[in-house]
Amino acid sequence: MSESHFYILCAVAAVILSGLAKGGFSGVGSLAMPVMALAIDPVRGAAILLPILIVQDAVGVWAFRRTWDGQVLKVMLPGMAAGVALGYLFAAQVSERAVLGAVGAISLAFGLHRLWIERGGVVALPSNAPGWTGTLFGVISGFTSQIAHAGAPPFQMWVLPKRLPRDIFVGTSAIAFAAMNWMKLPAYAALGQLSPANLLATAMLMPVALASTVAGVILVRKVDPARFYTLVYLLMVALGIKLLADALPV
Repeated sequence: MSESHFYILCAVAAVILSGLAKGGFSGVGSLAMPVMALAIDPVRGAAILLPILIVQDAVGVWAFRRTWDGQVLKVMLPGMAAGVALGYLFAAQVSERAVLGAVGAISLAFGLHRLWIERGGVVALPSNAPGWTGTLFGVISGFTSQIAHAGAPPFQMWVLPKRLPRDIFVGTSAIAFAAMNWMKLPAYAALGQLSPANLLATAMLMPVALASTVAGVILVRKVDPARFYTLVYLLMVALGIKLLADALPV
């Protein structure tokens, strides 16, 4: 398989995973960036995916625009903005190999964390944790989102113990990540990644993203989620190890 064909395969797979996540397979989207990083510079791959995520976010925000928790957003959004800025500084100052290693480490940590949760593990944060802890988790979420579009785990670790009603949790998540993805646009522009070539790649992948989002809505009702998620998280661990190995000096 040629290098260009491998890139196309990885890009399409990443966009399908992102679409399935937006369609109902929550958590699957965190596999998209590691798959993309197999083929191209991870910063460029993240930039190509970003406008797609913004379009998909708009659907979620519209659907849950009346159900959200303002206090959670007030606490976490400033931290997310700071985390995005830190992620930008990291990507701007280090080599492509270091960013690849960061993507691998985030993928490995997320996969292992989710496999632990699937087997009954929990993060015992109190539901009344002080606001500064939410801001701190926002910083971590912003950083991992800027580097690997994987900001959900830190966000969920602080918000889930609050036991918000389902629609309020989903609506709050949709608004938080929509806002954070817009925050990332100036960062990727400053990195020189919103180039005509990258935006053209985004436009070509957009139909796949929309179709896979619809497919996710349909398939989420027909697929055994336990087996599906276990396979995804095992793949995340494997990809994380692969990317970390690729990032090591030869």
